[in-house]
Amino acid sequence: MSNKPTQITDPLYDYLLSVSLREPDILRELRQETSTMPRANMQISPEQGQFMALLIELLGAKRILEIGVFTGYSSLWAALTLPAEGKLIACDISPEWTAVAQRYWQRAGVANKIDLRLGPAIQTLDQLIEAGESNSFDFAFIDAEKTEYEDYYQRTLELVRPGGLIAIDNVLRDGRVIDPSFTDEDTGAIRAFNSARTHDKQVSLSMVPIADGLTLARKH
Repeated sequence: MSNKPTQITDPLYDYLLSVSLREPDILRELRQETSTMPRANMQISPEQGQFMALLIELLGAKRILEIGVFTGYSSLWAALTLPAEGKLIACDISPEWTAVAQRYWQRAGVANKIDLRLGPAIQTLDQLIEAGESNSFDFAFIDAEKTEYEDYYQRTLELVRPGGLIAIDNVLRDGRVIDPSFTDEDTGAIRAFNSARTHDKQVSLSMVPIADGLTLARKH
């Protein structure tokens, strides 16, 4: 037994996937296609996608908010988990990357569940709040511009219902958060975001060492 996370070597990671990953073929195809593209490291890992799908299932979520789509892997996991009447609002600024996403959403038969909003996510979130959508989302996933994480989070917290869950990606920054030699804006923003959550009384909190670190915040 250990009181710290097990170090995940490449063989152990392969074993983890071999005995636990239940990735539909369409998701595997999307992940493999994305792996050949520039900035492929922006895609979440398959076990993280499956983990978030399980959270969505446990919540009985019907309304999901995603900030940062890339090629649509996380939103496809979510949409496949949503019931037929479920809806996912997906925010991104890239027509190029989201064109890949839309192609796979169509192939998977879930495009009708996904409302893609192209434009700065903060503007989209403000529009949703102004439209009276506060306290109406069950689950949200934040994985976009790191320097805007706090702004995304505060708006998303307004939009998620009490008892709803927000998942925030990349909170460990490949370990850079504890390395003072990294002084870039993105790493600084994640450090500030993590520090602010330590005393955030608006939520129940857990930082999970899956992939690049995932913070789970349940709204009170």
